[in-house]
Amino acid sequence: MQEYIDFFSNHPVLTIGWIVTLFLLISGFIQFRLSKVKSINTQDTILLINKSGAIVVDVRPSDEFNKGHIVNAKNIEASQIEEGHFGGIENHKDTPIILVCDSGARTTGVGKKLAKAGFTQLHNLSTGMNGWVTQNLPTTMKR
Repeated sequence: MQEYIDFFSNHPVLTIGWIVTLFLLISGFIQFRLSKVKSINTQDTILLINKSGAIVVDVRPSDEFNKGHIVNAKNIEASQIEEGHFGGIENHKDTPIILVCDSGARTTGVGKKLAKAGFTQLHNLSTGMNGWVTQNLPTTMKR
């Protein structure tokens, strides 16, 4: 035990760095567990679409959406959702919703906004369209 005390007192920068890292790790884990938006992979996405009739909401700008998107996806830009415009999915609050962007990072804030609006089954495609395309899954350019 004395070695730890000596180390902490002789290396305050490393000690602070370790404490901050531990705090961030724990807080990230807690946020992940409490989040109403669950991250899912491409296989789970396909299952939700085929078995549960999930609605895919692509939050990318329309020019990116038009270059290729998941078949039957609805394009509702993140900025529209942030403003409270849900583009026709208002009546599907209990239907599984899969949020898609390029990498899976942009959908976090969108998911929080939808959860506050009463949507109950929110999912984030963790790899985004990049992962979908990398796995050679079907895309379309049709609206």
